[in-house]
Amino acid sequence: MFKEGRVLGKKKVLSEKYLHNIVLPSPNDVLGIAQKMLGFDRVMVKCQDGNVRVCRIRGKMKRRTWIREGDIVLVSPWDFQSAERGEIFWRYTSAQVDELRQKGILKID
Repeated sequence: MFKEGRVLGKKKVLSEKYLHNIVLPSPNDVLGIAQKMLGFDRVMVKCQDGNVRVCRIRGKMKRRTWIREGDIVLVSPWDFQSAERGEIFWRYTSAQVDELRQKGILKID
């Protein structure tokens, strides 16, 4: 009748290592580490370019993805206040972080 391990209506992911989609940063985007949750969809992110930005979690992402302190995220700096503000639009899984380190894209620990 039903296959074992299957839940109706939901996609079951057995492990993060099976997720293969990886978004690479464009020239305008910056990788960063979520340092502190500020509440109401705001996160303090230490970016790879040396700036600490207060970033907003994108609305579509806010409903689908949880971000925790220590997660590696992809930030798009705002056009104005680009050194202080930005928008988070991707969170990397642990397998994707390992792949970014192997490629030499991620240089923060």
